Amino acid sequence: MTAIQTLIDCLSLEPIEVNIFRGQTPEDEMNRDRIYGGQVIAQALMAAYRTVENRPCHSLQCYFIRPGDPRAPVLYQVERSRDGKSFTTRRVIAIQHGEQIFNMAASFQAVEQGFEHQSPMPPAPQPLEAQTDAERFAPYKDKIPEQMRHWFDRDRAVEFRSNDRELPWTPTKRPPHQQAWFRTSEDVGDDPALNQAFLAYATDMSLLGTCMLPHGVNWVRGAQTASLDHIVWFHRPSCAHRWHLYDQDSPSAHGARGFNRGAIYLEDGTLVASVAQEGLFRPRK
Repeated sequence: MTAIQTLIDCLSLEPIEVNIFRGQTPEDEMNRDRIYGGQVIAQALMAAYRTVENRPCHSLQCYFIRPGDPRAPVLYQVERSRDGKSFTTRRVIAIQHGEQIFNMAASFQAVEQGFEHQSPMPPAPQPLEAQTDAERFAPYKDKIPEQMRHWFDRDRAVEFRSNDRELPWTPTKRPPHQQAWFRTSEDVGDDPALNQAFLAYATDMSLLGTCMLPHGVNWVRGAQTASLDHIVWFHRPSCAHRWHLYDQDSPSAHGARGFNRGAIYLEDGTLVASVAQEGLFRPRK
């Protein structure tokens, strides 16, 4: 089974009871010390979509409360907060071992027309000018710690190409801005909910690292990090298999927290989503 089909299966939640769904972590992710945050966001969004008809999500706001256990299933409990004429609101609580690990509020809106404008896409190299992790690290494979090597070589559901040429084990201080391109490795079809879930899944990739750039540290060297909250605003429909530019910056770090922002554009310059995230960011002891 390909990585993309494995992730689609991961997002196809099992209904347990009315408003309650069960999600699993893919087997090849079970050796992590915690569940990848983007997976929980995407699964929670899909759980909310199972209780909403014909309205796309326009925003979601999440809190990461406890690290998720990748070896245990996650229960998603959906609260139907409001069903209005134009807007639908849902709250999703993720539970493992009897405790909340995550919660999310999501708002859905009936499609309607209105005023339009957007910020222009910033300059960036073309997608295929950027490198995948496997391409970036291939010349240094012998220097990569053995426990990390399989992360660079494995099949991935989301093709992620960074414009960053720096190596994670030799970080240097630089401005808090970075760019990357991403898309699903295969076409996932026309389902708007699934395409949006894949976009949400990808938004947790690399964003927290932006606040670390001015300090010359990262999750490999010098910093203890964890996502605390995560917000996504979906401005326009998108197809997950098209190239997306993820332009990221960090205006502030203070009090052992780093704040990060992202703007996501299609290759033609269409702004499809905006992201904000605050994360734990402290010196590693």
